[in-house]
Amino acid sequence: MSFLHPSGTMIDLGVNIDHVATLRNARGTKYPDPIRAALLAEQAGADCITLHLREDRRHIKDEDVIRLAPQLITRMNLEAAVTPEMIDFACRIKPADVCLVPEKRTEITTEGGLDVVRFHKEVAAAVKQLQGENIRVSLFIDADEAQIQAAADVGAPVIELHTGAYADAEGEEQQRELERVRNGVQWGVRHGLKVNAGHGLHYTNVQAIAAIPQIEELNIGHAIVAHSVFVGWENAVREMKAIMVSTRLGAR
Repeated sequence: MSFLHPSGTMIDLGVNIDHVATLRNARGTKYPDPIRAALLAEQAGADCITLHLREDRRHIKDEDVIRLAPQLITRMNLEAAVTPEMIDFACRIKPADVCLVPEKRTEITTEGGLDVVRFHKEVAAAVKQLQGENIRVSLFIDADEAQIQAAADVGAPVIELHTGAYADAEGEEQQRELERVRNGVQWGVRHGLKVNAGHGLHYTNVQAIAAIPQIEELNIGHAIVAHSVFVGWENAVREMKAIMVSTRLGAR
C-alpha cells in the first residue's frame, strides 16, 4: 500500500504502463523505458503496476515483464488473454495478480469484458492453472449479473468491471452506465468477490467510480500517460491518486 493509505482501507491505484511502451515502440527506441515509469509510479503512490502483454506485442514486450518482475516493491498485475502461450508465460513469471482479458488483433484497445459464460471451460482451466502457481486471478468483465455469476463459478476471487461504456457516455446515458457499474459491484460483493474497476477512466470522470465504496482498486493508464506530457509522470500519478482518495473520503 502507498503512503497515502498505509492501512489499506481506502482505494488502490493500479498504474498501467502500456502506453509508455507505446511511445517507445513508435520510434523503435529504448526510451521512454516502461520499467523506469513503473518504479517512479510506485514512488509517487501507485499500489500496483498493471501491464498487458498482448499477443501481437504492440506495446509491452516479454522482456519488459521479465525485467520488471524482480524490481517491483508493490505488486505486478499482468493482463493476459486466455491462451496457452499467455497462461504458461504468466506461470513462469509468477506475478502477484493475473487479470484475464479478452483480446482481438484489430481492436485499438480492449472493447469489452471477457465472456466467461461462453468460454466457461477455457477460463476455468486458466484460473486453475494460475492458482496452482499461487497467482491471484482477476477476470475483466462487464457489469453483467450472468458474467459475475460465471466468474464466481470458475473460482476467480477478483473481478475487474469494465468501465469503458461509462467513460464513453455522456449525460443521462452516462448515469445509466454508472448505475450499471454500481449494480455490478453489488452483485460481485454478494458473491464474495473482490471488485476492481477500470478502462477509460480519467481525471474528470473517475470521481463517480471512485466514490463507490466497495470498489477496492482502479486500474488507469492512458489518461495518466497523456496528462504526464503536461505535468510530468510522477505528478500525474500523484494527482490521480489524490483525486481517488479525496473522492472516497468525501463519499463516506
